[in-house]
Amino acid sequence: MAKKTAPAKAAAKRTAPASSDDTKTAAKKTAAKKSTPAKTAAKKSASDKTAPAKTAPAKTAAAKTAAKKTAAKQAPPGRPSVAEPPRDESHTALVRRARRINRELAEVYPYAHPELDFQNPFQLIVATVLSAQTTDLRVNQTTPALFAKYPTPEDLAEANAEEVEEILRPTGFFRAKTKSVIGLSKALRDDFGGEVPGRLEDLVKLPGVGRKTAFVVLGNAFGRPGITVDTHFQRLVRRWKWTEQTEPDKIEAAVGALFPKSEWTMLSHHVIFHGRRICHARKPACGACSIAPLCPAYGEGETDPEKARKLLKYEKGGFPGQRLNPPQSYLDAGGIPAPPLGAG
Repeated sequence: MAKKTAPAKAAAKRTAPASSDDTKTAAKKTAAKKSTPAKTAAKKSASDKTAPAKTAPAKTAAAKTAAKKTAAKQAPPGRPSVAEPPRDESHTALVRRARRINRELAEVYPYAHPELDFQNPFQLIVATVLSAQTTDLRVNQTTPALFAKYPTPEDLAEANAEEVEEILRPTGFFRAKTKSVIGLSKALRDDFGGEVPGRLEDLVKLPGVGRKTAFVVLGNAFGRPGITVDTHFQRLVRRWKWTEQTEPDKIEAAVGALFPKSEWTMLSHHVIFHGRRICHARKPACGACSIAPLCPAYGEGETDPEKARKLLKYEKGGFPGQRLNPPQSYLDAGGIPAPPLGAG
């Protein structure tokens, strides 16, 4: 048989069936070509999912203002944050928070006491009546002369009104106060044998004596628990969200329900001490406050610690206290007695 020519061999190769290995290789190439677009699409889809979201539209002016206010309330690093209680704070949670605040204040003011000088119930009730619309300091500077001249209810009941007015002039509203203390003394002499009664229902019948004065006397002269709702107490318990009431008797009831009755008198002293020294009405010293982490109103006052310390009053700021004759525990803690009237 004649041999095939070169052109014939080439033609045979082109027309011969492909081997199995050649077939597999071709199949792999075809599959690779088909899978490449699929992989690319999958990668693109994944990158779309993980890509950063488009920049949100610019904030409106109202949103920017709200953001600034929020940032202003937030304390700088290292300082307490605003301890806003939850809107749905349960009664149990409120009780726990209120009692913790009182415990903290007890550690800060272990020497808390009534800041009116007195030696007996009569002096205390008269001094408390005189403290309306003035400071305890001014009362303490005024009562030594009053009690030196009229030491008993009987003496004050028989006093000349004009002479008493002259003594009480520094306390303000001296005519009305003179009428109250003389009328009070007459009632003690005529109705109670010259003794201050130890019952709330009797005390509130006396001229110039309301529930606040009565509880000051009961708690500090007779050792009977009572809540003293003065201006400091009202301000602080509302700042702390203990109550939203504004009337003294309703505040007394609401706060009294949060504490055991045995704690009422010292609770009053703790709160009033804190209100006079740190949590002031116009500019609280928030940056120097020990209960800042528990206070919903943190940030209403000065939060910078150095600036806040300059706002402290009385012994916390190194200044004289309100009593000319304070308790020894107060002196031991660094408290300074107030100067007498006209001194300095």
